[in-house]
Amino acid sequence: MPNARPSRHKPGRLARGKARLNPATVAVVALVSGLALALAAAMLNSIRVAPDEAKASAQLYKNPQCTCCEAYANYLRRHGYAVTTTPTHNLSLIRREHGVPGRLAGCHTTLIDGYVVEGHVPIAIVDRLLADRPSIKGISLPGMPDGSPGMTGTKTAPFEIYEISNGPPKVYATD
Repeated sequence: MPNARPSRHKPGRLARGKARLNPATVAVVALVSGLALALAAAMLNSIRVAPDEAKASAQLYKNPQCTCCEAYANYLRRHGYAVTTTPTHNLSLIRREHGVPGRLAGCHTTLIDGYVVEGHVPIAIVDRLLADRPSIKGISLPGMPDGSPGMTGTKTAPFEIYEISNGPPKVYATD
């Protein structure tokens, strides 16, 4: 390029005034962002209730890649439950073993004090179940409704929580 002239812009800047990204700066920003996310995740996972101080112990079975299940486990922890999560690819087997019909399947299966709690059931309903101790297998909020505990989005309608029993499903509570 015989007619090329030296650039008049300052070193480290593009000719049109846009800042050039320094690779070292990008690496530092990525590292700090990653550390901040890891710290936030560690803080959420550190929310623990000692078993002797908990309302009850809960065993939550979830798909290994599911993040909303972890959010629901932390929701239970914040409300006084001692929660252990178990990643599994056999949720359908666990549901069958605890009498959860396919049409009442939720995102995860939680065992609490002799009951099965299927899906993202609000804490008030879980607390009511454990206080009333009805003669049922458990309760379910089927699917993954937006705005339910542990899920993103906005709640657009009341949640219908169903009984899990030997009979046909019937509404246990509306929240």
